[in-house]
Amino acid sequence: MTWRSRAAAPRVPLVAVAHGSRDPRAAATVEDLLDLVRDARPGLPVRTAYLDHASPTLPAALSGLAEAVVLPLLLTEAYHSRVDIPGALATVTARRPLLRVRTGTTLGPHPLLVTALERRLAEAGVEPGEPGTDVVLVSAGSSDPRANATVAGMAADWARLRGWRSVTAAYASAAGPTPQEAVLGLRRSGASRIVVAPYLLAPGYFADRIRRETLAAGAATVAEVLGAAPEVAAVLLERYDVAAHRPRMLATA
Repeated sequence: MTWRSRAAAPRVPLVAVAHGSRDPRAAATVEDLLDLVRDARPGLPVRTAYLDHASPTLPAALSGLAEAVVLPLLLTEAYHSRVDIPGALATVTARRPLLRVRTGTTLGPHPLLVTALERRLAEAGVEPGEPGTDVVLVSAGSSDPRANATVAGMAADWARLRGWRSVTAAYASAAGPTPQEAVLGLRRSGASRIVVAPYLLAPGYFADRIRRETLAAGAATVAEVLGAAPEVAAVLLERYDVAAHRPRMLATA
């Protein structure tokens, strides 16, 4: 059974909660991704919510629903998934004690997301596991060291499973090395071809800065963000199916 044919899954509405950005490309990318989910699961109600910079908010997205599966459209477990989303849900359910909510986990880590990273690199002319090629895997970065450690673990696993010369984790904020530092360090180590794989869901400030700074530092290629990749849509539906079969959380006043 494929991710496109799970007809038996309950059709409790899916509310996907993204970070949000002032850059309109980000919201457009989120909607393109959710359109893939809608196409893959006809009849499943899918709504979008944002934590900041865009609308609707999570309370607005839950308006009119009796129950919902709320999923973080985020790549790592960090402050937004551990604090912001539960806090917003607590506020909503305090006002609406009969609202039934199930919650799911973040998109990452998941092997399909590495497949999506390889898809974007291939689109940029980089075949997965090219011998002699060094990869810089760049996430947004977090003040939560557990989130950064998850990305570092992904990098180590990716290097082990493929024939890359190396895979280095880098962070666009809150932690080091920065993407630019990672590229410069690889150049000092004798790397002849460095490619950059942004572990970001949507375009925006971070993606633009990563591209600009890593190319200036000597990277040969910078792939596009994950965006509306079928692998990301498949992960979201997998998270939905798991959460939809959990016991309902009935809020109390």
